[in-house]
Amino acid sequence: MIHYIYLMPTYKEDHTIPIIGIHGFRKGQIAGREEIIFNELHGKRLIEKPHKHDFFIIILFDQAQGTHNIDSIDYQIGNHQIHVLFPGQMHKWDIETGTTGYQLMIERSFFEQFAPYFRFSFTNYQNHPVIQLTDEAFQLLLYEFDAIKHELKNDRSLVHLISARAAVIAAIVSREAEGTFTEFKVYQSNPRLAKFNTLIDEFFKEQKLVTFYAEQLHISPNYLNILCKKNLKVSATQLIQQRVCIEAKRMLQSTSLSIKEIAFELGFVDHAYFSNFFKTQTGITPSAFREIDKSHK
Repeated sequence: MIHYIYLMPTYKEDHTIPIIGIHGFRKGQIAGREEIIFNELHGKRLIEKPHKHDFFIIILFDQAQGTHNIDSIDYQIGNHQIHVLFPGQMHKWDIETGTTGYQLMIERSFFEQFAPYFRFSFTNYQNHPVIQLTDEAFQLLLYEFDAIKHELKNDRSLVHLISARAAVIAAIVSREAEGTFTEFKVYQSNPRLAKFNTLIDEFFKEQKLVTFYAEQLHISPNYLNILCKKNLKVSATQLIQQRVCIEAKRMLQSTSLSIKEIAFELGFVDHAYFSNFFKTQTGITPSAFREIDKSHK
């Protein structure tokens, strides 16, 4: 039997990126209680500057068009999709006219009650926050979203019933993710790789050498590299570098820190080394990336 670790990701607080609490959405809520809010999305919505939330969000899109930028990556919004956002993830969006969607905003403590029903490592969902649904799965999820809305509107709403329905949603989303993203199956059948992914998310700023992660996994660096190349088609080093690059883009896009400060924050002792690393990964320098991002705002 494969065992999964369900730990909420931890983030170093960054005061330069706005962090919005769930209380900011209660005034306009369609239905809700202390632990959870249900809201609907209709028509054009625009968030120009990226921000973070300190709570969990799951969005079910029905008929939809637009762009959702999550952790500096653009995802095309389409019909019958689920978008998942964990606390601390950065996002902005440009939702087009005619879009219909449904949101569940969930406090951390309440989320933890049904979190195990997300069958895979949270890192996997963070790396693939947009999941395309089959028509059958969409109808099942729409039913559960609607049921939660009606329960929240009940003056005597039952929190355990809401939690049970949220667990059903998590299970359906996980089943759809398994069919959509092949690496989910890889992690499911390779617990060492799943743990490696989790370790990268925890230590990528301080530890960039494969040796450290191999020691944590009690295997040789060479064997870890073989596992990655065989199952994920990239080296262990590349997986670590990809995570560092995602964070670098996030900080360049959403903070006023200097490139030297960002380099230090990401564990690079030399500003030039960081710039060379970033250019190797993206094809442009950090300063050029930041200028391009400013020109699109």
